[in-house]
Amino acid sequence: MSKYIGPDCRLCRREGMKLFLKGDRCYTEKCAFARRPYPPGQHGQERKKLSEYGMQLREKQKVKRIYGVLETQFRRYFEMAEKMKGIAGENLLSLLERRLDNVVYRLGFASSRGEARLLVSHAHFKVNGRTVNIPSYIVKVGDVIEVDERSKSKTRFVEIKEKYANKPSPKWLEKDAENLVGKVIALPTREDIDMPIREHLIVELYSK
Repeated sequence: MSKYIGPDCRLCRREGMKLFLKGDRCYTEKCAFARRPYPPGQHGQERKKLSEYGMQLREKQKVKRIYGVLETQFRRYFEMAEKMKGIAGENLLSLLERRLDNVVYRLGFASSRGEARLLVSHAHFKVNGRTVNIPSYIVKVGDVIEVDERSKSKTRFVEIKEKYANKPSPKWLEKDAENLVGKVIALPTREDIDMPIREHLIVELYSK
């Protein structure tokens, strides 16, 4: 499967906002977007007026980059969202929020979604007692997510427990920070998503 291997900070600059792809670095003066808050490239500082299609495309790209999803998989999520009851755009965001890598990040068991994806793929997490190494695994209400007992003593997880595990989690997740265990107690709603996303633009783009 292909994946983006370029610099993450370039993606933030392209979307004109911090996507918090680099964990702690995003909160320091080293953040590339803080130093150069304009698109990369020779003509990055030129003001450009986006067309309606351009705005829709940029919104889709932004959401893909926030959650670390490529086009084929993102379209598949949209097709799933359309078949679900409710509003397609909100269903899409709910599916993305329920990805295992995002849940690990939301619980504070990783510094960024990128690190969460790496930790999940290296089999450091269990869901309902079974090891799951698929970052795109969609969790359900009642699922229990925990760090594998053998991984808790590893240096990185000791650091994670000290630095991130006590940060607030969204209300649809329940967390035992001391034991690095979380539980899905409800499905995420639109109000639980704190990034500035205009999902209706994505629906309009795919509906053409």
